[in-house]
Amino acid sequence: MQTIIGVRFQKAGKVYYFSPGRLDIKKGDKVIVETARGVECGETVIGPREVADSEVPPPLKVVHRIATPEDVQKVEDNKVRAKEAFAVGEKKIAEHKLPMKLVNVEYTFDMNKIVFYFTADGRIDFRELVKDLASVFRTRIELRQIGVRDEAKLMGGIGCCGRPLCCASFLGEFAPVSIRMAKEQNLSLNPTKISGICGRLMCCLKYENDGYCNGTCCGQKKTVTKAPEQGSIVATIGGDGKVISVNTQRHTATILLNNGRTVVSAWDDIVERDSEDIAAEKAADAENEVLDQAAGEAEDVEASMRERRPRRERGNRPRSERRPQRDMREAREGQQEGEHKSHRRPRRAHDKGERREWRENRENHETEKIQGEKPRRSRRPRGGKNRDRHPKDGQPRENHENHNGEKTE
Repeated sequence: MQTIIGVRFQKAGKVYYFSPGRLDIKKGDKVIVETARGVECGETVIGPREVADSEVPPPLKVVHRIATPEDVQKVEDNKVRAKEAFAVGEKKIAEHKLPMKLVNVEYTFDMNKIVFYFTADGRIDFRELVKDLASVFRTRIELRQIGVRDEAKLMGGIGCCGRPLCCASFLGEFAPVSIRMAKEQNLSLNPTKISGICGRLMCCLKYENDGYCNGTCCGQKKTVTKAPEQGSIVATIGGDGKVISVNTQRHTATILLNNGRTVVSAWDDIVERDSEDIAAEKAADAENEVLDQAAGEAEDVEASMRERRPRRERGNRPRSERRPQRDMREAREGQQEGEHKSHRRPRRAHDKGERREWRENRENHETEKIQGEKPRRSRRPRGGKNRDRHPKDGQPRENHENHNGEKTE
């Protein structure tokens, strides 16, 4: 077991571990340590704690001393000198006409090195620039090219949420963020909505990703019910349907049933249908549809053939098929003759009483018909002035002769 402390040299920077040695160091103390860049002053962010030897990152260096007020003042003076070096660096870059952007300048604690941070689209040949800067500052010069994420971290700013950038506030290291995380959270894939001011995917997509992917996408295993995929076919208590939306926080899904209803069900109450079963049902439905269509076409053909058959062949149809037409024909004839349906003789009346009643009704009807008959009107030609004229040539009738050659009046 070893005792270690965590030291940070920049705000929201990476935490480095050191051994406190025999010093009594507390959280928040300023300490002087030796790093790969030289002697630097940092702030203790993790107090002394004991860890196993296997967890200690090698090599573990020892803290030189606790920073004094003079050391703290020296750090502040170095920040002022860094601002002056920033202006000189921009001037020299403009003189050499290099396609690079200066982001930040840092002095080491012992002022043995000045680090210039810049961004560029590609590799830059800055050898002449280093010589000019070394002649001005008379110390070691280091130019370090960084990415757009590191640029946003060093410069800071306000995010689309209205809060300071996470990378400049508390994030020590950048976690990998992929577009799959945005898809898992059902976010809009519009780059302007899921990208930060650096132009890359927002770091906050990583925060809630474990809750959406059930911890399986990050190498963790949790006993959480799997969420149904959007667009999949599932079986519910109300019947089969299609998943149209998923609520990951509440573990519910909105399902459009086959009957047109929309229901919201919990993940536990949903069973996903196998693709093989769905394919088999679709094949069966298609087969039934084909059979129904074939039956309908056969009925249409049979009906058309009936219409095309001659009248004699149509008369040989079964009695059950001819009876409706015969009834309609007899009813039509009965209406023309003016007789009532009750006056007609029943077809299958085997009772003598019914036959007698039928005869009486028929005789009464014929008597009424004779008494109510009106005399027929003569078929003499109508009209006034043209009555005496022949209908063919319009001449007076006395001037015409009949077929025997005699005149008629």
